[in-house]
Amino acid sequence: MGRRCHAAAALAVLGLILTTFTASQAQTLTARQSEALATYDRALGDFKSILAERRRQIAAKEPLPNLPGQALYLARVAVISAYKDLTDAMPSRIGKPNKFEIPPAYFDADIEPLVDEYAGLFEIMEAPPAGAQNSPTPFKDVVDLAVAIARAKGLASGHAEAAGRISLGLFFAETNGKQNVRNARSNTYMGSFQTGPSEDRNGRRKWESIKSEIAAADPALAARDDREEARARGTDHRFNHWTNVRDGLMNAHADLFREIPGIAKTLPDPIDQMKLFELIQIVPTPTRSALKSGDLLNYRVSSPTIMRHLRNNSIFAFGQADRSRSSASFREILAAMWLFNRKFEKAMAKYAEIRAH
Repeated sequence: MGRRCHAAAALAVLGLILTTFTASQAQTLTARQSEALATYDRALGDFKSILAERRRQIAAKEPLPNLPGQALYLARVAVISAYKDLTDAMPSRIGKPNKFEIPPAYFDADIEPLVDEYAGLFEIMEAPPAGAQNSPTPFKDVVDLAVAIARAKGLASGHAEAAGRISLGLFFAETNGKQNVRNARSNTYMGSFQTGPSEDRNGRRKWESIKSEIAAADPALAARDDREEARARGTDHRFNHWTNVRDGLMNAHADLFREIPGIAKTLPDPIDQMKLFELIQIVPTPTRSALKSGDLLNYRVSSPTIMRHLRNNSIFAFGQADRSRSSASFREILAAMWLFNRKFEKAMAKYAEIRAH
């Protein structure tokens, strides 16, 4: 009995020590640290709340608000931003690596399940519409079309293959490799390559200008194109995987395929090449200017509009230090595109698989 009393007393003392230590720790937080911690807790609570709301609405088959993914997206950005501000204030909060390959200073690996749920909700909200025209070979289609277009633009075989690999990266960047998806954050951009109506029309017009040349070089691909055109007739071409990929590439990227030899010299890493072509989607004018400058990596952008477009696409979007940037070089922009790395790695693996067969 005496031993039990002694053990209970020892545990009570230990509990008191731990409580005192925790209180002492809290008292040692600076005002900045306390504010950063409170902000992160609020952001995490808001993220959980909007996830629960969308999950409930979808389960109950309730009508969703216009752009139902926007609030989710902004809540996720706020969580990552608040965590970066927290780790800036308290470096000891930087934890273990996470499966999304987000730098640990920006992301607490303990909330991975929440981001998995986030992705699952987007998959439901962005499901293709009824009547969308899928392809049984969506990844190979992207590569085949890009290679054919690049060859028509005068590229040799090796650089044409690079165009195919880069274009597969764009497919993963835009939709995570899902064909014919809608967009929970936009009423304008749709389909496998997320194009707007005007971009789709422009791409179709450009395709017509090189179609005969492609048919002469690759009759089988031209025949496939004729079949897909017939299938898509009278519908929104953006929801036929083949025509949307084709027109998306022709609209924004085909003319720049000619630059691939020079780009490969400046950016030998295939993932950096994919990042550059993704920037053609996000901020086309400064990216083209940077390519023409002769000093791509050191070319700087400082337009508030351009910086805003970058942030809206998860570049310099997280934390006060990143968001306060008023300018950036392309070297810095490419380095800040870490959220795309995992997507491009998947594209590289899929490209290797396609070419192995």
